[in-house]
Amino acid sequence: MTQDTDVDVVVIGMGPGGEHVAERLAEAGLQVVGIEAELVGGECPYWGCVPSKMMIRAGNLLAEARRIPGMAGSAQVTADWAPVAARIRDEATDSWNDKVAVDRFTGKGGQFARGRARVAGPGVVEVGGQRVTARRGIVLATGSRPQHPPIPGLEQVPAWTNREAIAAKTPPASLLVLGGGAVGLELAQVFARFGTAVTVVEAAERLLAMEEPEASALIADVLGREGIDVHVGARATKVAHDGGGFTLTLDDGRDLVAEQLLVSTGRTADLAGLGVESVGLDPGARSLAVDGRMRAADGVWGVGDVTGHGAFTHVAMYQAEIAIRDILGESGPEADYRATPRVTFTDPEVGAVGLTEAQARAAGLRVRTGVTQIPSSARGWIHKAGNEGLIKLVEDAERSVLVGATSAGPAGGEVLYGLAVAIQAQVPTETLRHMIYAYPTFHRAVEDALANLR
Repeated sequence: MTQDTDVDVVVIGMGPGGEHVAERLAEAGLQVVGIEAELVGGECPYWGCVPSKMMIRAGNLLAEARRIPGMAGSAQVTADWAPVAARIRDEATDSWNDKVAVDRFTGKGGQFARGRARVAGPGVVEVGGQRVTARRGIVLATGSRPQHPPIPGLEQVPAWTNREAIAAKTPPASLLVLGGGAVGLELAQVFARFGTAVTVVEAAERLLAMEEPEASALIADVLGREGIDVHVGARATKVAHDGGGFTLTLDDGRDLVAEQLLVSTGRTADLAGLGVESVGLDPGARSLAVDGRMRAADGVWGVGDVTGHGAFTHVAMYQAEIAIRDILGESGPEADYRATPRVTFTDPEVGAVGLTEAQARAAGLRVRTGVTQIPSSARGWIHKAGNEGLIKLVEDAERSVLVGATSAGPAGGEVLYGLAVAIQAQVPTETLRHMIYAYPTFHRAVEDALANLR
């Protein structure tokens, strides 16, 4: 990129959403500058979705082996962490190699700059002493960063975030996990299955506090039976590190001690330092407010975590497509988050879409719910060990359509797809009742949940 460049669009942040916007606009013939301070591809391929699922896959294989009659809990079923760590380094990193991604983008006509960018006014971006003017506008796709709670001592200790956990070359002997959300529980279960003594501390009254209580109870029971020590309704008041380990003090006076501490208490967007005030936006806001076309201001679009619509790669990609259409002047539907899916990739997987029962009631809907247990279904009975799970449906009884659903089980995330379609398309529950459900499948349990709507 040359000094004082004039282009059509500047994309700040080349994570999944930003990279997609930049590449598509370049393919469409626009002059595009993409700017990234770290690795092109963002958090997901290097420290998030992709390598964590490699770890989970390895842990699940161990669990399945241990479920074989006569081998359950046996020392015969062990595994070395080293091949898992090597696969993450070799396969995940190579598959989303930063240089390859940059070359692909520039090969499509885009220009790339490495560094931290700042908006300097309408259509103006500064990066590394260079100034870029965007004729059509700027796309902000700067993602999010780990959010640490204000616990005395936490900022002074060498605690892990997901990045350090993913990069671990050996599992710690013991691990404290601060936070009982999706990322914390996924990593807690993986490390436990590779022999780490794991303790989870969650300030809310239950794990996966944003999901259905039935899902929380299910995962708490499974993790407990796998030997993970779970503390809910427990607030940490102090963190200390003596060089050999961590001590986490709880509000009831108990001290929890472990070799390593993983902080997994959510993520937050960071608008400070981006210069958004130069285009009339609030740098102190928790997220970038965007309309249904992803517009944050005249000539400014936002996609991904920075918009506050969930720290999900699939949301970033969905928003990216909308922003692309708007920038190119193409028609298409505006953003609709009614059927936003989310999956916690524990074993069992906990998939959910739309509203929980509590959220639906808070919205003033007349609610009916239907619940069925996966072990009582034909496929659950066949599956036997490791068949824990449930289907829960949330219906708007006035309109007789689903507004929310939870699919937890051995294939919870996959079963979720049909439920997401039903919610997005507002398929009448009477129509769903009269569908043909393949036998014997996990998704056939949806038919039982429909019959249980009360």
